[in-house]
Amino acid sequence: MSFSIEGKTAIVTGAANGVGLAIARHFASRGANVMFADMDENRLAKECGQVDEESTMRYFAGDLREKLTLANLLSATLDAYDRVDILVNGARQILPTNVHDCEDASLETMLGQNLMPAMRLSQIVAKRMIKQAEGQDVRCAGTIINISSIAACRTNPHLLGYSVSVAALDQLTRAMAVSLADQKIRVNSVAFGSLMSSSLKNILKEHPGYREEIEKHTPAGRIAGPDEVCEAVQFLAAEASGFMTGQIMTVDGGRTLIDPVGTPMH
Repeated sequence: MSFSIEGKTAIVTGAANGVGLAIARHFASRGANVMFADMDENRLAKECGQVDEESTMRYFAGDLREKLTLANLLSATLDAYDRVDILVNGARQILPTNVHDCEDASLETMLGQNLMPAMRLSQIVAKRMIKQAEGQDVRCAGTIINISSIAACRTNPHLLGYSVSVAALDQLTRAMAVSLADQKIRVNSVAFGSLMSSSLKNILKEHPGYREEIEKHTPAGRIAGPDEVCEAVQFLAAEASGFMTGQIMTVDGGRTLIDPVGTPMH
């Protein structure tokens, strides 16, 4: 089986920063056509550089919480490359939750940011993948990969909303995998931890002591770079993982094997 994604077309959301950007860059370096999607148009333009009809990297800026934006993102991808083979739902947000505050709306915000856009975009992209495969004898019509977190299965007293949203994303992965299996669409997830995401960078600026805590509770003894999750995502996008669907692949340096309750999880 091949690990190649050369010539495939991928949409990667959250592609202006951190993990999403690393994945989008990695896919482009492996010969894929990549639509970088995010709200930050200036950063997207900077990362993608000069775009023309021959470019294998394009970008789309918009609020992915809006249904019309999602439809326009798919249309822009089809206009550029005429198809879509891979969707990486990498856009996410982290907010603290005050469980004692009845007015705290962080859970609703996290579900609206981390779960619903991934579900809605997956639905419309899957519909296109099914249409592309009509009348063809293909083993796989397309692949969807959700970017999750070990917070889905570990508890932090300050991250209730975030933890629930990524746990819901993992269950979405399983449910959509079963629902789309007969249309030959595979749906998997990569849950990471101890990885230098853009959100962790911001947290370490305010709480530099967290670095030592994270490293102490990671058997690998370090925080990984965003690029270190990219190969796992490529594997799930490629033919090499052709019999995998509904799986949550953990990339965390062994963190979830020993991590006690309450340590920072990113």
